[in-house]
Amino acid sequence: MFKQVVEYAGVPVGILVPRDESLTFLAVKYHVMGLDGRRFTSLSDARNAIHSHVTRGAMLAA
Repeated sequence: MFKQVVEYAGVPVGILVPRDESLTFLAVKYHVMGLDGRRFTSLSDARNAIHSHVTRGAMLAA
C-alpha cells in the first residue's frame, strides 16, 4: 500500500492513503483537520485544497 506524506510550507500536515479510485487525506496537524477524510484525485489536488484551506483560515483569523 502506497502512502504519501503531504507537506505545507515544509511541515508535514497529513498523509494521502489510496482508497478505491481516490486518495484519502488523513490530517496530522490541527490547522488542516477540516480536510480530514476528504478524498482527492491527485497529490496536486490535495496540496491546492490544503493551501486554500490554510489561507482561508488565516484570513478569518485576521
